[in-house]
Amino acid sequence: MSVRVTVIDYGAGNLHSVGKALREAGAEVCVTDNPGEVRQADRLVLPGVGAFADGMKGLRDRGLVDTLREYFGTERPFLGICLGMQMLLQRSEEFGDHEGLGFIPGRVVGIPFHPGFKVPHVGWSRIAPPLNRSWAGTILSETPPGTRVYFVHSYSAVPEVESDRLADTLYGGYRISAAIQRGSVIGCQFHPEKSGALGLTMVRRFLAL
Repeated sequence: MSVRVTVIDYGAGNLHSVGKALREAGAEVCVTDNPGEVRQADRLVLPGVGAFADGMKGLRDRGLVDTLREYFGTERPFLGICLGMQMLLQRSEEFGDHEGLGFIPGRVVGIPFHPGFKVPHVGWSRIAPPLNRSWAGTILSETPPGTRVYFVHSYSAVPEVESDRLADTLYGGYRISAAIQRGSVIGCQFHPEKSGALGLTMVRRFLAL
């Protein structure tokens, strides 16, 4: 019996590639913008590309902000990808000051410019666990530290609580939250659906949570 995953369509997601990866990992995929279907989901995925303010507006316009905040309290698995991860935090400074979903304390800030390193950060970078952080029992439990994954972003999530960081990467000497987790709520700044075989392994681990 396949695992059913609900993917949220709020007008800003890379729905095709995310849905394809989930199906390849063995999931039955439902794409929806209906708050009732989101509320009843067994597992939720919030993909995303684009600007933070536009993403939050897309969620608000569809009546999904309070629905997601309710879902976060149920301990059912949730995966936010790229913008979908950033919106888990309280605020973003991208093109102003904007309120997020507020599940994880912290802010989204611009990646500092360093000579020889372009912003946006586009391409493959290595991820590793923060000091004293284990990947056991997480979507990264089968991922060797130092694995390269695919990033496309100009802004970076900065959680206030160190234990909310699941994986980091370094770009131009700047520490970037590559993945965050609090309870059953997980966010990946990188794109597992574009990160090859090991990315697909992460998706399978999400289905197994």
